[in-house]
Amino acid sequence: MQRFSAAYLALFVSWLVAHLLLDPPKGYQEWYDWVAQPGVKSAFLLFFLALFAHVWVGMRDVFMDYVRPAWMRFALRLSMMAFLLGMAVWILQLMQRVVPA
Repeated sequence: MQRFSAAYLALFVSWLVAHLLLDPPKGYQEWYDWVAQPGVKSAFLLFFLALFAHVWVGMRDVFMDYVRPAWMRFALRLSMMAFLLGMAVWILQLMQRVVPA
């Protein structure tokens, strides 16, 4: 999971940087119209899904390796899960507002 998400994150960031260097949006409306395209919007949603999965696996491993009391490890994992789910809901709400013109 972590390798797949890392590969997608690297490809997405490379594509985004290349797009912004070669054809930067000239203003807010052009940026909005670009992100509103179904392919771009899907790529952004997949980026955030991969990012959250990557963070989850990485932090889970850190907690398992370095936090000894089981109750604290459980509390940290639960807090991380709540935080990531909250961020996912927020991102989905933001992306739902972006609609093609």
